[in-house]
Amino acid sequence: MELPPSHHAATRAAALAACYLSYRRGSPGRCLALQAVRSGRRQDIDGIGHKYYLELVLEDVVDKDSTVNCTAEVLHHLGNKNIAPDVQVTVEGELKNTDEADNMFYNRIKSLDKELVAENIPDNHGNISPEMEPIRLLAWVASGYVIWQNSTENTKFQLAQIKHVKQVKRNDEYLEFDYMILLHEMVSQEIIPWQMTVLWHPQHGVQVTRESRQLKHESE
Repeated sequence: MELPPSHHAATRAAALAACYLSYRRGSPGRCLALQAVRSGRRQDIDGIGHKYYLELVLEDVVDKDSTVNCTAEVLHHLGNKNIAPDVQVTVEGELKNTDEADNMFYNRIKSLDKELVAENIPDNHGNISPEMEPIRLLAWVASGYVIWQNSTENTKFQLAQIKHVKQVKRNDEYLEFDYMILLHEMVSQEIIPWQMTVLWHPQHGVQVTRESRQLKHESE
C-alpha cells in the first residue's frame, strides 16, 4: 500500500530508520536525523507484521546542509513488543568523514585529569557549551540504539536532554559514559527518563552496554 510521505506511520518508520543508521554510523562528530520522507509503502505480511519500504533524506544534526539519500526497510512484528523492529538502511553515496573531530574529542577526554561530569545538556534555555557538544552528539547516537530497541509502530522517540552524564574510569582504550537522558515520545507527548551506559572508541564505534527505562522521580 502506497503511503503519502506525510503519512504518520511512514514518518514514524522513517524516523526509526534514521535513529538506527545514526547509531550504526554515528560518532561524537556525526549524528544523523530525518529531514524528509520522499516515498513510503507498507506491506502487511500475514502472521508476521507490517513492513515499510521508504526513501528518505537524512541531515547531519550539526551541519544541516550536509544531507544524504537513503532507502530503508522497517519491519514491525505483530503483537510482540519485546522484539525490536527489523531495520535495514542503504546509504546512497558517502557520509562525510569525521575522523579529525572524533580523534580530537577522544584525545581531549583521555587527557583529562579527572573523569568528566556534567548535567542539563542543553540547559533550560537551549544552550550548549562547545566542549559539551560532542557529549550531546554521542548521547544522540547512543539513544538511536535505545529508540530502535524500544520502538513500536505507534511510537516516535527523540532525545530531548541529557540530565546527567558521568565518565567511568577504564583501564583500556575505550571511553565509557553513564548517561541519564530524557526521551520525548512524540505521539503521547510523554517525557521519559532513560539510563544508558555507552562505550566509544574512534576505530570501533558506539556500543550501548546497558539501557533501562527509569521511573520519573529517579531522574530528578
